[in-house]
Amino acid sequence: MTNPQAKKVTRTTKRKAALPGGPLDPEHDVAASYALDQSFVRGLTRRLVATSGVTTTIHAPATGQPLGAVPKSGAEDVPVAFARARAAAKDWAAASFSERSAVLLRLHDLILDRREEIMDLICWESGKARIHAFDEPLHVALTARYYSRTLKRHLEPKRRDGVVPFLTHIEEHRLPKGVVGIISPWNYPFTMALADGIAALAAGNGVVSKPDHHTPLSALLGLQLLEEAGMPPGLWQMVAGEGRVLGGPMIEHADYICFTGSTGTGKIIARQCAERLIGCSLELGGKNPILVLADADLDRAAEGAVRAAFSNGGQLCVSTERLYVAHDVYDDFVGKFVARTEAMRLSPSHDWGVDMGSLISAEQLATVDEHVKDAVKHGARILAGGKPRPDLGPYFYEPTILEGVTADMACHGDETFGPVISVYPFTSEDEAIALANSGDYGLNAAVYSRDSKRARRVANQIKCGTVNVNEAFSATFASIDAPMGGMRSSGMGRRQGAEGIHRYTEVQSVATQHFLRFGPHWGLTDQAYATVMTGAVRLLRHLGRA
Repeated sequence: MTNPQAKKVTRTTKRKAALPGGPLDPEHDVAASYALDQSFVRGLTRRLVATSGVTTTIHAPATGQPLGAVPKSGAEDVPVAFARARAAAKDWAAASFSERSAVLLRLHDLILDRREEIMDLICWESGKARIHAFDEPLHVALTARYYSRTLKRHLEPKRRDGVVPFLTHIEEHRLPKGVVGIISPWNYPFTMALADGIAALAAGNGVVSKPDHHTPLSALLGLQLLEEAGMPPGLWQMVAGEGRVLGGPMIEHADYICFTGSTGTGKIIARQCAERLIGCSLELGGKNPILVLADADLDRAAEGAVRAAFSNGGQLCVSTERLYVAHDVYDDFVGKFVARTEAMRLSPSHDWGVDMGSLISAEQLATVDEHVKDAVKHGARILAGGKPRPDLGPYFYEPTILEGVTADMACHGDETFGPVISVYPFTSEDEAIALANSGDYGLNAAVYSRDSKRARRVANQIKCGTVNVNEAFSATFASIDAPMGGMRSSGMGRRQGAEGIHRYTEVQSVATQHFLRFGPHWGLTDQAYATVMTGAVRLLRHLGRA
């Protein structure tokens, strides 16, 4: 049941005047009315640093209905945003661990209390099914609680072994970077806009973020909740617009950049950050595999494969596009997988019970359709799906299973980022591992087997940053204490866990030396000093000193 606050988000407000393009009747054309209460939209967008005077209207991908006008930031707004965040970050960096923790724990509670409102907005803005929208407030709440409870453990000064036992006292300190720039994607507009920034706040930084231009409202709702949780005013600034306009200026002013998106863009960002000698973390593309071994529970594997391939219409960085199945169980498994896929419920509805929603845009739909047509043209077979569904909405595409995909087809090695998966048989474990490791990507993988020890052994040989055993992707992604990120062309750096907060800090070592000086003293000659020190180093070796 939708809570009272969410009703404000989902209420339709009809326009008195027609939208551009001619007179429209709201009773017959969704484009003639806004899907969202415009006072709610204006309440969110007032938080943007945007002085260009230009606005852009964003639309619900599932229906084409306009959601509202969003002010666009210009390049000149970026330094203003960073200056504001940097001013606020000075006091925040000095705040106690308990003060930071309290803000994040209040955010956790607010998100869970307001989850229906959050899901409503995510569904409108991204077109995804409600069950997949639920993943977002859940993940952000888990992230906020984790760093609230662990930031002291990750950040408090740590005693390290000094060179001379008892006489050299050395501590490792972690200092905030300053202001972190976050460039987040459209596919998980609430999670990706907030989760990385929560760790940055926990580390004592300010934040300037740029959500994708398709989905700024979900990010702005997250910013509103942070303010309600007690985050100091000005600490988190947000700009809105296209990456090609705002990305460069953000890199010029940030002390660290966090980016989630395509591998091509990630390489450009890495080069620009290298020019400034600032760090960056990049979660990039993937062509993620699932391995179904001969001893797998096939029903469980088929259920997992459906979620892995078609959650959020396959528009998920850790979703699966390659499925390798042991030859002995191939036909049985494929039959179960096809049956589950064909039973999926597609709909633009925001209600529970929908299995898959819309793709995000015409461009995404075109990529998916082109990959499928190209595969069929070169000999692949469609086992399920395979066509757009304009009867449901402008960007719907059926969940699609392909067989017989070969290296000359675009979908073999290129990331589709849509509801398309290719199935392949394998005859040996070594072959399966080699197939999983083929290509340039290495983000996520899954292994299904009743023998968990065997599955973990296989998992350790797969070159991916996360590997799930008997689960599609959620076991690793939702385990916030463990790092998550990609190998090879799937990125650099990690979110979550200790690495997820340490990336936003500078490490400082502070040593205090007692009694002994590092140089000839007590009347020793240079040579005698060197002899004494050599003997001391040999002694420490025999005592087991690291």
